[in-house]
Amino acid sequence: MPRTDIRAALDDIVFSTDLDLDKAAERHITPDFVQRIDGRTVERDAFLVNMANLREAVVSGVIDMHQELFDGDNYADHHTAAIAMKDGSTLHMEVYLFAEFAADGRFRRINETTLILEGPADAS
Repeated sequence: MPRTDIRAALDDIVFSTDLDLDKAAERHITPDFVQRIDGRTVERDAFLVNMANLREAVVSGVIDMHQELFDGDNYADHHTAAIAMKDGSTLHMEVYLFAEFAADGRFRRINETTLILEGPADAS
């Protein structure tokens, strides 16, 4: 299986609502996946609940990659996201992300810090 990256993962998991969420997640994250975002830690099941809720609220989104680094099983990036919401609002965020890949190329762990540039402060 080819190695994933955050843009591909977000495209499938968040923005491709015609793709089954469990199938999208299976492509990009392992069964033991853990995400730590702005000090909050969630395991795979809770992450998928969050993503299902996000899918309900999102119309579309664009990820702009500013820096990206692959080093063995390690991944890091700096990206921004512009997300159009169904309520008419727009969410712009800046993200610094560090991750670990499993041997099969999927994300096992993601640690990220998110700065909301526009939109609700509790959006991350």
